[in-house]
Amino acid sequence: MLAHIHENRRMSDLCAPVILSDVHVELRPLHPDHLDGLIAAASDGELWKLWYTLIPEPEDMAAEIARRLELQSKGQMTPFTVVSTDEGRIVGMTSYMHIDQANRRLEIGGTWYARSVQRAPLNTEAKRLLLARAFDDLECIAVELRTHAMNQQSRRAIERLGAKLDGILRSHQRTRNGALRDTCVYSITAAEWPTVRANLDWQLERPR
Repeated sequence: MLAHIHENRRMSDLCAPVILSDVHVELRPLHPDHLDGLIAAASDGELWKLWYTLIPEPEDMAAEIARRLELQSKGQMTPFTVVSTDEGRIVGMTSYMHIDQANRRLEIGGTWYARSVQRAPLNTEAKRLLLARAFDDLECIAVELRTHAMNQQSRRAIERLGAKLDGILRSHQRTRNGALRDTCVYSITAAEWPTVRANLDWQLERPR
């Protein structure tokens, strides 16, 4: 599988904004101009109604874009807008976050997709692109993925990637309804990446 990576800055910077693209998906640096498309994507399934997620409601989307861009300016996040190349529309968001330049570690998180593209090859391709950049280009030693302990769909998806459960942060943070969230922390290490990559390539190439 061939992926195209367009650099805007030097490869060694974990926060460098890039465009990552494959057959079904393109990950573009988040921009305020993406507001309307992101609102439409979140409205596809009214994703903010899932109590165990942190997907912004339409009226909060501009503030969420500003929050992520502010974290990017501080070197703590690289946010992306997810675009379906098949449909030519914005379908979600994802980010590199909790970036640790010194130890070459980061988390892939803050991810959500419009309901109509969930369980599609687009999601697998996006993770493949993000992981390949993290390990092959940025030489990360590990990549984390986190999710609410009650989000079984997300946990199964992370486990299908080949990530291992490091542990559960109990009472880690509060959700919008005031409930306490237990956070499952998964990771993929650099040593595990070749096996994970082979599995992702097989998932994308096998007949459907």
